[in-house]
Amino acid sequence: MTQVVHTRAELAEARAALKGTVGVVMTMGALHSGHETLLRAARDQVDHVLVTIFVNPLQFGPNEDFDRYPRTLDADLEVCRRAGADLVFAPSVADMYPDGQPRVRLDPGPLGGELEGASRPGFFHGVLTVVLKLLQLTRPDLAFFGEKDYQQLTLVRRMARDLDVPVEVIGVPTVREPDGLALSSRNRYLSEPERAAALSLSAALRAGARAADDGRDAGEVLSAAHAAFGAGAPGAQLDYLVLTDPELEPGPVSGPARLVIAAWVGTTRLIDNAAIHLAPRA
Repeated sequence: MTQVVHTRAELAEARAALKGTVGVVMTMGALHSGHETLLRAARDQVDHVLVTIFVNPLQFGPNEDFDRYPRTLDADLEVCRRAGADLVFAPSVADMYPDGQPRVRLDPGPLGGELEGASRPGFFHGVLTVVLKLLQLTRPDLAFFGEKDYQQLTLVRRMARDLDVPVEVIGVPTVREPDGLALSSRNRYLSEPERAAALSLSAALRAGARAADDGRDAGEVLSAAHAAFGAGAPGAQLDYLVLTDPELEPGPVSGPARLVIAAWVGTTRLIDNAAIHLAPRA
């Protein structure tokens, strides 16, 4: 039986009743099979799974899609029940931010201003602020985040490490459609032609990975990824496509690496990434 609570007081009472290890999966709702994979990964590793469903206004810019972001609580709760969640916390904005917009927000550091942070100023201030608040409220042993939002995962891990937050952050591999498109709640915004164009993102990642497997160097890998993106269906506009190390640190890349991409498809912004390995140069 999945228990649903909406206030801090209800959450505190329900959380106190959970004995054993607790894992949290934080979501903004509009749950799909990618989220269900997160829930099942948590189910396999902890005694109790706690899900948060909250569309966080702090991480939306003034011209972004906060008002039209899908809110499907009834369907979301069915996904949570099917995946074996024990407790769902679905607060209102007023309950999460009782004093209005918080005047103190978490600074994500230099990485928070790069990639997604460069395209969406203030985004990671809002993400890390709400993640830290939810970690404080839910007090999990493990927190599960999808690798599709790779920069978010990296920053949450760094926040937990740098601020001594007593939680282990677990990354769960990206779930994809059969044609390679990474699952995202924003995919529902895509028209049929736009969905075809959206495949340019995963095509670029696959091309880069193939080049890496063939022993190409970093420049050739990135060139192969750019060429594949450009050869995709028209309608996708590249924001960035970078090859970086697994911690998203600047500098030369060798060995384990990450290809990270973002693009606009119509009015919808999509992100994706892939792990690759660069062969050592002779």
